[in-house]
Amino acid sequence: MTLNFPPGEFDAYIFDCDGTLIDSMPLHLDAWRAALAKHGFPTESFTYKMHHAFAGMPGPAIVRALNEQFGMDMPPLAVEADKLAWYLNHHHNIKGIEPVVEFAKSQKNLKPMAVASGSDAEIVKSGLEALGILDLFQTVITPVDVPHGKPAPDMFLLAASRLGVSPGRCLVFEDGHLGVEAAKAAGMPYVFIPTPESEF
Repeated sequence: MTLNFPPGEFDAYIFDCDGTLIDSMPLHLDAWRAALAKHGFPTESFTYKMHHAFAGMPGPAIVRALNEQFGMDMPPLAVEADKLAWYLNHHHNIKGIEPVVEFAKSQKNLKPMAVASGSDAEIVKSGLEALGILDLFQTVITPVDVPHGKPAPDMFLLAASRLGVSPGRCLVFEDGHLGVEAAKAAGMPYVFIPTPESEF
């Protein structure tokens, strides 16, 4: 994979986590399917493409969207808790997305960096710790930190604020459609990390 950087110099870098720094999207898909099945959702209906379309959205919001789309009444917080528990029980073998991880490592002590992820804080921090890269980042933003998740710009704007850098001087690394929309809404250029379902 080659990272395609936009032109210009940047003062800070903000990374999505799952599918950008960590190759964890297949594991997240399995976790969602296990949790949804426990609540009576037909797991074959939760496809990879659907999962990727939700990338960056907080878990309870995903459940609410599925309830609306499929006419169900699953409890969002309970499904999210079941998904979190399943993921944490199976996440020991995750791997990094090497070009992105290596770039982040190359910028240690050179530029301030943050992670802004729609995943649960425990999932994000445990994944970064498992790869030995948590200490690269000055701050980690998750849905509990902001009023609105991606595609709203809140996460990226908060990350920029915490790093002390104006939004237009931050470069975002993202694999999700919603994350790209959030970066655009924040006025931040971005590097798109392709996945099998990418349609950009």
